[in-house]
Amino acid sequence: MSTNSKPCQWAKVALQGIELEDPHPHMFLKEPIFPAKDSILDCIGNTPLVRLRRIEQAENLSFEVYAKCEFMNAGGSVKDRIGIRMVEDAEKKGLIKPGYTLIEPTSGNTGIGIALAAAVKGYNCIITMPEKMSEEKVNILKALGAEIVRTPTEAAYNSPESHIQVAQRLNKEIPNSFILDQYSNPSNPLAHYDSTAEEIIQQVDRVDILVAGAGTGGTISGIGRKLREIYKKNVQIVGVDPVGSILAQPDSLNTEICSYKIEGIGYDFIPRVLDRSIIDTWVKTNDYESFQAARRLIREEGLLVGGSSGSCLAGLLKIAKDIPPNKKVVLILPDSSRNYMSKFISDDWMEQNGFLERPSPLEHETWAYLPVTALPLQEPVTILGNVSCEEAVSILSSTSFDQLPVLDEKGNILGMVTQGNLISQLMSRRVRNQDPVWKAAYKQFREVRPSTTLAQLSRIFRYDHYALIVSTQKCYESAGTLTEKKIVSGIVTQIDLLEFLVHQHSSHHGPEQNGRDERKTNQLD
Repeated sequence: MSTNSKPCQWAKVALQGIELEDPHPHMFLKEPIFPAKDSILDCIGNTPLVRLRRIEQAENLSFEVYAKCEFMNAGGSVKDRIGIRMVEDAEKKGLIKPGYTLIEPTSGNTGIGIALAAAVKGYNCIITMPEKMSEEKVNILKALGAEIVRTPTEAAYNSPESHIQVAQRLNKEIPNSFILDQYSNPSNPLAHYDSTAEEIIQQVDRVDILVAGAGTGGTISGIGRKLREIYKKNVQIVGVDPVGSILAQPDSLNTEICSYKIEGIGYDFIPRVLDRSIIDTWVKTNDYESFQAARRLIREEGLLVGGSSGSCLAGLLKIAKDIPPNKKVVLILPDSSRNYMSKFISDDWMEQNGFLERPSPLEHETWAYLPVTALPLQEPVTILGNVSCEEAVSILSSTSFDQLPVLDEKGNILGMVTQGNLISQLMSRRVRNQDPVWKAAYKQFREVRPSTTLAQLSRIFRYDHYALIVSTQKCYESAGTLTEKKIVSGIVTQIDLLEFLVHQHSSHHGPEQNGRDERKTNQLD
């Protein structure tokens, strides 16, 4: 670009009143513009339906795939629809009025939808959500004025510590508070029956297959019911459920009960608003294929979606071979990549969690391919979750360990307690001396398998100071349900790897100069 170029001074009518020839090409609006809205709540719904042509071509699909872009709602997800619908229906029934406190247990998106409505309408808002949910969701909720209460991810839905039970306790304690309860509120599926499904019907001439994830189940139940009324048996409803959840049918699909990273879909109980009789086929998807598919939607189609959108695409591709030519498939893309910038959008996070392999500069080092069990580690020491914080401090001091795995009475891992975190929480009075130590435990920590290589471990140590070496044990329970139990077989720290490398170097370049010093870390065999 020339630095001597002059700014454009063209105007349709020159100063002398003479109409000039326009040197510029112009574009015209493709669609009419909607008039100004009264509030942001009026911008919920009417999301676009977009054809996924590049993925159709890449996968050589003989049918058409359309994506309902629910991440383009005002608050960034499909749950904006039920947030405003549940609030307005409760207002019409006289159950709430401005100034009341709205409480909701949520994985985040429903909370954002409710907090958005609360901010505009003048309600207080408290959101209870599991710790695994992204910090982006937490920060958006705080920006909307909501109070956040985090709960253990591992807590069963009926446990006193779960986000559902904590919400119910707060509801009893706080005057003029109300739980909208997305899990049983009929306004949840009705929002999709009345609006989302109607939009889809108007946007495409027919729907042969609907593919949607199931969380509370309101989305797939509401849309599915309306499509079934319109298209009768000519439409197939496909539900997508993550591995580790129990929503899919038949129950034989849910043989593996475990934790998963995908947010917003899947549960360990059947929500009342989920009408499984509407769903013809269930598909199970895992974290890896879901995140990879979500990244494809972003990279190949330019759709800035979240991980559960990837689950829908992954689920569709699993059944693609059974779909006849010329069918029209609609995918529901529930939320935005905005919520996951520090998670699957991040290469670092993907690598840390084993979903992305990067070229390693250590590929020529023979030690890099040794398993983590090659390190000279010591026997594990653990602590039960019901031990008091005061006792935990004493144990950490007497054993000279920096951190201890916290287990329940069945041996399940509840988290990690460290000296620094325990001191911080006691000083800030977030826990008290006699509180059980699980309340002060880190629920998010790095796990590695005994087969994890030292090269992989070195990459983990770019971000973490230690990792738990965890073995898995499968156990069949009643009705043939297969559960997976995690067993702590060790803790490995940065210094363990460092001393091993020093020893390797010494053994190749001369007499060993550095013995293994005693140190205050918890190490395992």
